[in-house]
Amino acid sequence: MQKIKLSLREAIVMLVIILAIMGTGVIGFGLSPQVPVLLAITVTIFWAKFKGLSWDDINHGIKDGIDKGIIPIVIFILIGAMISTWIAAGTIPTLMVIGFKAISAQWFLPTVFLVCSLVGAAVGSCFTVVSTVGIAFFGIGVTMNFNPALVAGAVISGGVFGDKCSPLSETNNLAAAVVDTDLFDHMKTILWSTVPAAVISTVVFALLGFGHNHADFAKINTTVAALSQDFHISWVALIPIVLVFVCAGFKMAAIPTMLLNVLVSAVMMFINNPQLSVTKASNIITNGFVAKTSNSEVNLLLSRGGIVSMMPTVALIVLTLSLGGLLVNFGLVSAVMTPLSAHLNSHGKLVSAALAACIGINIFVGEQFLSIILPGRSFKRAFNNGGLENSALGRTLEDGGTVLNYLVPWGVGGVFIANTLGVPTMSYLPFVFFSLLCPVMSLISGFTGIGLHVTSKRVEVKAEQ
Repeated sequence: MQKIKLSLREAIVMLVIILAIMGTGVIGFGLSPQVPVLLAITVTIFWAKFKGLSWDDINHGIKDGIDKGIIPIVIFILIGAMISTWIAAGTIPTLMVIGFKAISAQWFLPTVFLVCSLVGAAVGSCFTVVSTVGIAFFGIGVTMNFNPALVAGAVISGGVFGDKCSPLSETNNLAAAVVDTDLFDHMKTILWSTVPAAVISTVVFALLGFGHNHADFAKINTTVAALSQDFHISWVALIPIVLVFVCAGFKMAAIPTMLLNVLVSAVMMFINNPQLSVTKASNIITNGFVAKTSNSEVNLLLSRGGIVSMMPTVALIVLTLSLGGLLVNFGLVSAVMTPLSAHLNSHGKLVSAALAACIGINIFVGEQFLSIILPGRSFKRAFNNGGLENSALGRTLEDGGTVLNYLVPWGVGGVFIANTLGVPTMSYLPFVFFSLLCPVMSLISGFTGIGLHVTSKRVEVKAEQ
């Protein structure tokens, strides 16, 4: 592929223009992210053509970007099917009924955070947490008159923390591989950021929920009655959740785990409702479950899921990954990061610059894996030359890359969660305390040296291009 000759100034100008297009569209005008991202792609393509690239080069950039997202796209499609079958099988309604009876309103928010953390640690995926127990907790919180964005923040914070505590997490494994460190050494290192962030988050959620006396118990009783009347509420309905943990124990990959879960949930649908036709079951999996209870609020909460419901998310992911592929292949990202990484002379500056690069990749590319890979390759030499162990870079990649992707309106994580919970990214962003605190913990570590692993000698490592 032909390379574009780029100055640092031109690369920065182009990235600022792209950010202005997406930020103005999504934040300024409140548009759905698809159109601003599409406009950013258009500007980038015609700029590349002006710089002398061929249409084949441009197509290659798009294909290269999308290729990295094929597996996540399939996973999101299966999550849509899993949500609808879990509702139809009574799994999510059962979780809601148990939650209403077992959780007090006063301790609801910290409970949500801690339970989602445990589930996330077991399954190694924030996406799975949000789309399963997250939906149940969200329904409980809304019924208890909590701010939906606040409940979403507790669910996401717990899911992300659990993900960072799990050896099954794809991003944990990727970050450890990129910086050439042992997975469990990497996980121990990131505890210097994640544990303080989790403790502070728990306290904040407890304070926000303390004294919450706005729960309408008559409304809760009505909701429980509607759920009990129209859904199969029993411990047997929790089999799909147990199955997720079993598959995680056997280290089964996400796609076969979800396929098996959808199959088991579909069988449970037929057992619970012998009159259910194959056509109706297929429609539930394809178009989502439509609740038809006597309670309009329950209908609103549980009419969701299905493969079709994930298509807006899939469309935005394809567009975002296309833009990311163009920016990376045209050299816009490396033109900014490579000079930056070569002029850093202190641990604090190294950590700050790497965090900024991870955040920038999240904003411009919107993909978790690339927010780890690209800064990891660019800053590896600088961290080694600065006397820092590879695990220090690995933690920085997680604190600035993985955990913040869920806060970008056009990012893969942000789009998925907004679509799944029905809360705009910019609404829940201020309440995802764990993700907001992790970069702060990393900065404190960088400038104070607390938890920052240093080497006894400096090692020369060539930066990967």
